[in-house]
Amino acid sequence: MIIPLQKDSKLLADIDSRQPSEHTLDIWWLGQSGYLIHWNGIRMLIDPYLSDSLSEKYHNTNKPHKRISELVVNPEFLKDIDFITSSHAHTDHLDTGTLPSIFRNNPNVCFIIPEAHRSLASQRAVCDFTKPIGLNIGQKFTLGLVSFTAIPAAHETFDKDEFGHALYLGYIIQLGPWCLYHSGDTIYYPGMEDILKAYPIDVSFLPINGADPARHVSGNLNAIEAVLLAERIKTRWVIPGHYHMFEFNTVDPSEFISLAQTAKIQYKVMQLGERFTLNRLPDE
Repeated sequence: MIIPLQKDSKLLADIDSRQPSEHTLDIWWLGQSGYLIHWNGIRMLIDPYLSDSLSEKYHNTNKPHKRISELVVNPEFLKDIDFITSSHAHTDHLDTGTLPSIFRNNPNVCFIIPEAHRSLASQRAVCDFTKPIGLNIGQKFTLGLVSFTAIPAAHETFDKDEFGHALYLGYIIQLGPWCLYHSGDTIYYPGMEDILKAYPIDVSFLPINGADPARHVSGNLNAIEAVLLAERIKTRWVIPGHYHMFEFNTVDPSEFISLAQTAKIQYKVMQLGERFTLNRLPDE
């Protein structure tokens, strides 16, 4: 079992210790594709999966979701959350074991989702049907100095609902001077880098677990593709994710590390519960 670098009270204390600054960005890896972001006093949860709901659901089936890492924090203890995202409806990105307690403790949180999943998202979060902010490809939501722009994701196909709303999204997230890209779950698709090169991306959060038909689940970028994409879009930093959660659907990040070093791209392979802090000069 992988033990987090920080968890529970130690992780919460580290989060609470951070002071507001428009020139500093703090990132904690919560596991899988989930992150907590802090910027200038604003806290954001990206695709959090903080329960054992999938392990329980698939127990004694032919697709067991056996955890290989400890939970970093009980979602009951996450406070002062301003934004929360879900990139698509798979439970490790839209979790009924995580969302309700966050909404109880953070009633004013803005919930960014694919419009295609409004009904399901409101059910899993146990919130009003009108609470989520639904986006489709190309749409943007802005609140103050924070914005979310929905871009395509292919997991492994470009699926839509009966109204033409995309089932899978990636998000370009603007936090003041910082620009982030969270790909959601996606493979490398034609034209992907052309879309992303239009944004001055500081940090890209990319899956590296790949696409293996033997797993019987939809696939993602592998290490080679994640590094190639990072090179082509000229992101300042890349953080790999979507591994070290379930025994059947993980990879060793060492291949990514080797490829990233050869390509001379800046990267950060995070430990669970670890904080990664970026700073920039006022005129950058």
